[in-house]
Amino acid sequence: MAQYAVFIYEAEIPGGWDNAPKELLDAHEAFPGKVEELGGKILNGLALQPAGTAKTVRAGAVADGPFAEGKHSLGGTFVLEAKDIDHALEIARFVPVHDGGVEIRPLFDAPEED
Repeated sequence: MAQYAVFIYEAEIPGGWDNAPKELLDAHEAFPGKVEELGGKILNGLALQPAGTAKTVRAGAVADGPFAEGKHSLGGTFVLEAKDIDHALEIARFVPVHDGGVEIRPLFDAPEED
C-alpha cells in the first residue's frame, strides 16, 4: 500500500487540550479504530506543542514563532498507509478537527535496498 503524510491544521483551543470539547477528545480516541475499519493503517504520528513554542530559522537567523502564521497552525501529523490517494482522502474525512482541516501528501517511495 502507498504511504501518505496527513497534516492536521487547527485553530488553537484557548487553554490548550485541557479545554478541548469532550466530543473532540472522544473522536481522537476513536479515530485509529475507524482507520482500521476503513482498511488503512496509521504507521506513526506526532502531536505538536502550540505554535507559540516554535522557533524558525531563515537564512541563518532565528526567530520566535512558526514558519507560517495564520488562524490555523500545524497541530500534528501522521503517516497513513492506504490503497491510493482516494482511499487516503476517504480516511482523512474522519480526522477529528475542531476548527481547521487536513492536508494529504503522497510520500516518495523509499529506494529498494540491494
